[in-house]
Amino acid sequence: MCYSDGNWNCRQSDMCSSFWHDRWEQNKIAFHQKEVNQAFSRYWHLVNLPPRSTVLVPLCGKSYDMIWLRDQGHRVIGIEFSPIAAKDFFDENGLSPTVTHHRTFECWTADDITLFIGDFFALESADTKSVDGVYDRAALIALPPTMRKDYVTHIDAIVPPHAPTLLITFEYPQHEMEGPPFSVMQSEVQQLYENRHTITELVSKDVLNDNPRFRDKGLSSLREVAYHLAPT
Repeated sequence: MCYSDGNWNCRQSDMCSSFWHDRWEQNKIAFHQKEVNQAFSRYWHLVNLPPRSTVLVPLCGKSYDMIWLRDQGHRVIGIEFSPIAAKDFFDENGLSPTVTHHRTFECWTADDITLFIGDFFALESADTKSVDGVYDRAALIALPPTMRKDYVTHIDAIVPPHAPTLLITFEYPQHEMEGPPFSVMQSEVQQLYENRHTITELVSKDVLNDNPRFRDKGLSSLREVAYHLAPT
């Protein structure tokens, strides 16, 4: 287990995979949303991708947002640690995937959705050369502060420079709750992305009442913030 007592002691190359494997194996997946994220479905059109574009969803879990993207006419590439998450995703959506192997990855593919099962940092630009846009609702906020810069650097290295991003974060008093999900403030988003993107805040919404599990953990406030990151 790479996460204990609020301290992350994992190598950046494995992104604390044992922590996330344990979460899925023990079915501790309260982070999984059982419906499409409202900020995502409301603002995705601002990313302005034509139909049949390919969208990368890092640390995708079994998110229904991927089905929504597919239903908009897009192709989806997800990257996820857990084969349990991949199996659940395809089973719960009535899809029968073809499973192949690609370097260190298992690749599960069905109906214009491909999930790479393995380490995000093992993805190469050749794997994502078809990507036209990125949707990040669960990746940046899943990582502790020491790993976020490496994550953004790797995204920049493997995603074509023309690809825009829809990023969704949480903001809350970090001292009130241990992550993940972590609080990522606007100032940090600016620091991480401003060198290669024009950053536009789309919405900042109080969502504490919609997330009672966080209130029960002692949070006094919780905001969900969506950003459009346009390549410069």
